[in-house]
This record gives sequence, C-alpha cells and structure tokens, in this order.
Amino acid sequence: MNKRNEVAIDLPSLQNISLEEEARDVATLPPVDGGRDAWLALAGAFTLEALVWGFPYCYGLFRTYYSMHEPFASQPAGIAAISTTATAIMFISAPLVALFVQRYPRLRRTSSLLGLVVTVASLLAASFCNSTAGLLATQGVLFAVGGLFLYFPAMYVIDEWFVARKGLAFGIVWTGTGASGVVVPWLLQWLLSDYGFRTALRVWAVVVAILALPSIWALKNRLPVSHSARGTLRRVDWTFLTAAPFWLFQFGNVTMSLAYFLPSLWIPSFSRDMGMPSFSGPLAICLINVAACAGYILQGQLVDRYHVTTAIFVSVAGSVISIFLFWGFATSQPMLYIFALIWGLTGGGFTANWAGCASALKTSSNSLDTSMVISLMCVGKGIGSVVTGPISEQLLQVGPWRGAPFAYGSQYGALIVFTGATAMLGGTACLGRVLKLL
Repeated sequence: MNKRNEVAIDLPSLQNISLEEEARDVATLPPVDGGRDAWLALAGAFTLEALVWGFPYCYGLFRTYYSMHEPFASQPAGIAAISTTATAIMFISAPLVALFVQRYPRLRRTSSLLGLVVTVASLLAASFCNSTAGLLATQGVLFAVGGLFLYFPAMYVIDEWFVARKGLAFGIVWTGTGASGVVVPWLLQWLLSDYGFRTALRVWAVVVAILALPSIWALKNRLPVSHSARGTLRRVDWTFLTAAPFWLFQFGNVTMSLAYFLPSLWIPSFSRDMGMPSFSGPLAICLINVAACAGYILQGQLVDRYHVTTAIFVSVAGSVISIFLFWGFATSQPMLYIFALIWGLTGGGFTANWAGCASALKTSSNSLDTSMVISLMCVGKGIGSVVTGPISEQLLQVGPWRGAPFAYGSQYGALIVFTGATAMLGGTACLGRVLKLL
C-alpha cells in the first residue's frame, strides 16, 4: 500500500518539473519588437535577402556577357533559362523548405549553414563551367537550392522577434533585394568587363561567405524549442487553405506578380526603342530599386496600422496610375523616371503585404504559421516570374497600335495595357473586403 502511494506521488512530481521548466522558459523570454537581438536578427535577415535574392535579379548582366563571349556564345540555347530556372525553383519550392524548417526548428541554423556551403559551391562550380548546361546546373539549379536553405530560416526568426511591428520588420528585410539591385549591378558589371565571368563568380562567392556567416550567427531564435517538441514533428495548420480569404489574397498576388516583373524586364529595351540615351534604361531600373526600398517600408507600416486590404489598395492604386498615366505617356526621360519612382514605391513594395495577409488569416486560425503563408505567396509570385517572359514576348508581337498616342502607339502599347490590367487585378482582396468575405 505504501509502495503504491509512493509511485503515485513520484509521477506527478516529474510532470511538475517539466511544467516548471517550460514556465521558466516563458518567463525569461526577451521582449518582442525591439532589443539588441531583435535588431541583429533583422540586420542578418536583410543581408541574406540581399545576397540570395539580389543576385538572380542581376542576371541580365551575365546573360549579356554569356551571349557575347565564348565558350557560351556558340551555344546560346538555355542561357536565358539560367535565371528563370533559379527564381522559379526558389519561389515554387519555398513551401517545402518552409515546412522542413517549421517542423524541425532546432535545425534552423544548421539549415542555413548547409545552404551557405551549397550556395558558395554553386558559384565556384559555375566559374569553372565551359558549357551552358553546366551553368544551368550550377548557377541555376544548385544556387537556387542552396539559397533557399540559406535564406528561409530567417523568416521564422523574424516572425518570432516581431509582433506589433511585424509588417515593418518584413518590409525592412525585403528592402534587401532593392538595396542589392542598386549596388550589386555596378560591382558585377565592373568585374565582368575587366576580369570576366570566372572572376566575377568567385568574387561574389567570397562576398556571400563573408557576409552570410555573421548574418547566420545574428539569427538567434527568440522562442526555445519546447521539451514536448524535441524529437517529434510539429503540427502544421492547413485550415486556412479551405477559406476564401487566402485564395482572394493569392489570386491578387498572382495577378500582381504578372505585372511585377515586366517593367524591370523591358524598360531597358523600351527606353532604347523610344530613342532615349543608353543610360536611361539602367538609370530607370536603379530608380525602381531605390524607390522599392522605401515602398517595402511604407507598405510594412501600413500593414501594421491598418487592415492589409488598405495597404493593398494603396499599392494597387499607385501602380495602376504609374503604369497608365506615366509609362503609357513616357516618350521622354522625365516621364520614364517619374514612372520608375512611383512604380517602385507602390508596385515594387507589394510583397510587404504578405505579412499582413498572414495576420488577417490568423483571425480564423490562431495557430497559423506566418512563414508558411509567406512561402505559399512565394509560389504565386513564382508563377508570375515563369510566365511573364513568354507572355510579354507574345504581346510585343502585336506591334504598334495605329492612331494611339505616346507610348501606347509603340510596339509596347499592348504590354503596357496588360501590365496595368494585371496590376489592377492585384486588388482583388479589396473587393473581397467590400463584399465582407474578409
């Protein structure tokens, strides 16, 4: 009888110890939305964003180099696919990597370190390639795989450190792409012109290694891994996929992504064909990237203060005005530059709304994972990155619109209208809000 009582007393005591440990972990958590570790994590995520996503967006420089220099000029098939392959893999495979990182939170830093090794190895391997197929496998596929595992753990860390200022935090992180687009093209252009692609890739590999290592160190988890989660898989809440709000957000995201890539893709050739100086195209792209940095932060602040549909409306309205009013009438440099600034500030910062979409979806599911929603939004943007190239090429085949004024009368008229129309559809969630579906 006494032995049975002793056992009954000992078992609850072990449970109490576990509960006390978890309570102590919660009591010692650092505050959110500020503090040294939070800002270090934000700086680290910003740097990884610039390194991983900024490089593929500068691929136009490599495409020009490869198409004009041997041993690649004689095998041009596939050169254009290197960048689109990388971005497509990174966008569309994002949910798989996000699922892995979400289920195994203890492996976040390990994942980033392994991703860094693969990313650096891909760049070094590409520098030794003598065929387009080799570049596609290394600079395209391998870089994308390494970049995903290097980058995506940062999304979960930022989600833990920022709550009330989550939109602003993610907006700052995503300015990394815009900041990279302002600085990196000039560095790569100089390296390619003076030293060739092999040196350019090796230098970038060194830059990635030097900057990514301290960034990974800065990405410190705020929440401890619960004792109950050790050695087990964390449950993923997929219920938001059955609700109308997610699909309204995703439809608008996909259609806006169809518009998102077109200005950066065609502005250089547009400015040349409109008789503008050779520097006008690169300068307009630079202005888009500079304005996008401010756009990410502006959209992030709007998301934190208002319902996400308000931020989406501001982004879509500004985008549509910039396209139809300024790009459509851009027969001179000033109009082109005004378009670049407004487009970058509004359409360029549209991605910052993703955190707000996740917050809106959490009203129906408190256990929803913000980074998982962002990864699915990446898939939507990936669809845009894959199909905009072929669609835009077909639109340019339409030819000039007879009798249409300004840029609408050029061969880019159909392209401009398509860009404006798809940007307008990016506001589908605003209509859902009016119809009380959100």
